Amino acid sequence: MLNSQDNETLVRVGPGTAMGQLMRLYWIPFLASADVERDGQPHRVRLLGEDLVAFRDSEGQVGLVDQACPHRGAPMVFARNEEGGIRCIYHGWKFDVTGQCQETPAEPPGSAMTSRMTIKSYPVRERNGVLWTYMGPKRETPPPLPELEWNMVPESHSVVTVRVQECNWLQALEGEIDSAHAAILHGRRNGSTIAQWRQGQDLSPKFEVQPHDAGISIAARRKDGTEHNYVRVNQFLMPFWTLVPPQMQYPELSGHAWVPIDDHHTLAFTFSYTPDQPFYEKSRKLFKDGYKGRETGHHSHGAYEARPVTVPYHRYWSRFNRGNAYNYDYQTGMPGLWLEDAACQSGVATICDRSQEHLGSTDAGIVRVRRLLLESAKKLAEGAEPVSAAKPSSFMMRAISVTIPAGSDWMELGRDYMKAELGKGFGYTP
Repeated sequence: MLNSQDNETLVRVGPGTAMGQLMRLYWIPFLASADVERDGQPHRVRLLGEDLVAFRDSEGQVGLVDQACPHRGAPMVFARNEEGGIRCIYHGWKFDVTGQCQETPAEPPGSAMTSRMTIKSYPVRERNGVLWTYMGPKRETPPPLPELEWNMVPESHSVVTVRVQECNWLQALEGEIDSAHAAILHGRRNGSTIAQWRQGQDLSPKFEVQPHDAGISIAARRKDGTEHNYVRVNQFLMPFWTLVPPQMQYPELSGHAWVPIDDHHTLAFTFSYTPDQPFYEKSRKLFKDGYKGRETGHHSHGAYEARPVTVPYHRYWSRFNRGNAYNYDYQTGMPGLWLEDAACQSGVATICDRSQEHLGSTDAGIVRVRRLLLESAKKLAEGAEPVSAAKPSSFMMRAISVTIPAGSDWMELGRDYMKAELGKGFGYTP
């Protein structure tokens, strides 16, 4: 368990907090490109507790600026997005994507205020259908985008969905690096795949962890009833990424970015991809529509519930939420896979008290991830930035699921499979 002070350090992400400062060293995905239209409606965004507005100007460039006009605080989500900038509806002050003021129509002609005035802004990059921002220290040139394979393969090779989850970012993340729950929580109602069956043969896997430049490899070793072990290796990548191993039927690589909206809400970027071929159309349709009325690992298109435009991520809220107990039914359980995780992670409280936990052997990966985050925050306070923040290639990792001789070294046998390379297949049969 953690003491209360360490728990507070990990869960608080606002400006000036230890974890918030650490996360600001990394590029952060914050919206799907398709949701931000040229000269269209600005979008309310909240990241690491900061309230912002995103817009795409007449030239197709995306800006991310303060939600409040610097004149007298009018909401920029109501601004007019026109002629190369975003114009406050109150007094007409207009700003470009860099935050520079372009016009102050109510001021006298030739006023120096226009050239002096700026609105807080953050740089934005766009890659393969995803918008990224860098909220870290002002630098002449921000670090390169991380080389995350899911966002570097052609868009035809991947599926990406986004939803708001009503809990702290760490609760969501810890759920995905915990392989022990999969066969127990998900095995009863979601249909049995071979991988789930194999996990269910040994409900008490042995966990082993190995650090690397970008984070930690977390292996769950299971006996399979023969002279072999079935090993699933999840990846934690700094500061909020998780990678999940493939399964045998329709093998795909998947994972999440658990992006902190604020201390109590998380933006769940869910991605699935095939590294060397277009994504399976059957799986793509399954993710979009759900399966027999149930949700999959992705949020289905029909389950979104739009909120007012003044609510951050107004298009990404689900009709399954804490307020309606995720449509839980005692006889049938939760109506889908991601809901089972979300309900367990957020059902008691949006921020859990880790000082009350009683951890077991299957929590070895969670313990190491917490330790890495706390150590990284401490070193940053002393002036040392994490290696991965400036080393984009360190993120070229894969999660793997391999069958190996009992007792053999999964790191040695799986090393090449865990190295991502664009266009390269799995190299083994999941």
